[in-house]
Amino acid sequence: MKKVGILVGREQTFPESIIKSINEKSGGKVVAEMITVGGISLDQEKTWDVIIDRISHEVPYYRAMLKRMALEGTYIINNPFWWSADDKFFNFALAAKLGVAIPKTVLLPQEKYIKDITPESLRNLEFPLDWKGIVEHVGFPAFLKPFDGGGWKNVSKIWSLEELWDVYNTTGTLCMTLQEGIEFDQFVRCYCVGKEKVLIMPYDPSQPYLSGMQYVNVDDYLTPELHARVEKDVKTICNALGYDLNTVEFAIKDGIPYAIDFMNPAPDAELASVGEYNHNWIVNAMTDFILKKLDEGWDMPEYRWTEMLNLPAQDEKKKPVVKAKAPEKKKTAKKPSGGK
Repeated sequence: MKKVGILVGREQTFPESIIKSINEKSGGKVVAEMITVGGISLDQEKTWDVIIDRISHEVPYYRAMLKRMALEGTYIINNPFWWSADDKFFNFALAAKLGVAIPKTVLLPQEKYIKDITPESLRNLEFPLDWKGIVEHVGFPAFLKPFDGGGWKNVSKIWSLEELWDVYNTTGTLCMTLQEGIEFDQFVRCYCVGKEKVLIMPYDPSQPYLSGMQYVNVDDYLTPELHARVEKDVKTICNALGYDLNTVEFAIKDGIPYAIDFMNPAPDAELASVGEYNHNWIVNAMTDFILKKLDEGWDMPEYRWTEMLNLPAQDEKKKPVVKAKAPEKKKTAKKPSGGK
């Protein structure tokens, strides 16, 4: 019998709902449960076929544990190796190269460093920074926020260079980005499951985080054309990053959806926060995705050590057929026109 483990923090309704949904819809073929772990040994055997990770970004022990379980062929949602290596500034740069609209963004050196870092350690850093050039590029208003964070922690809206200096000087060892503030006409937050299924949710970021007042129900909130573009951009981002569960936020100005946040591999799904409709959608979408993949087989991440350990490989039927090409005939190089 296949087993799905749920690794959670303080949330209540999503873990309860996803466990109940998987157990009911699987017809007894799959068991979903909260996992319990203690000391992990090097020879720990595989217990769960899939683990839904909701908290390892806050608990290093859990992250190390999930990487160890991946060695046994457990499929982790989301991939703990990529999640550990990922950051929001890289994501912005990647999405921009893929054609997604991204606000102007600059990565800033830290304001402070750990004790053993001395001036000699930072000889490659420009000092002082070209603050004038930075703010001229980004403009105001702007948002100063960590290059790798979440939950709106340590995020400040900035209106002047003096205010930027004041706030930057309080950021300590956090590495920050300064990002153009889009004075949006519309704002949406989008669930994405399995890199393909998307729910676009009207969203009010001015309301308190996790207050239950951020998600608003508005019929035909986006035009069909804008809806299609947002959905396409969500899929582009999540396929590029490899996340099976993610949320992507867009600030929409003059018909252009600017992706401003899309590294949310453990997105809010609590009933009191996201509302009944959105909660039920994410529970059902995740249930269907997991049961389908357990039945058809997972496309396991291609770790360097996978074949060496003989872990379950991608389904043979899904492997592309590579046909050999006939050798090309050698061409005689032509002299450039005007050459000697």
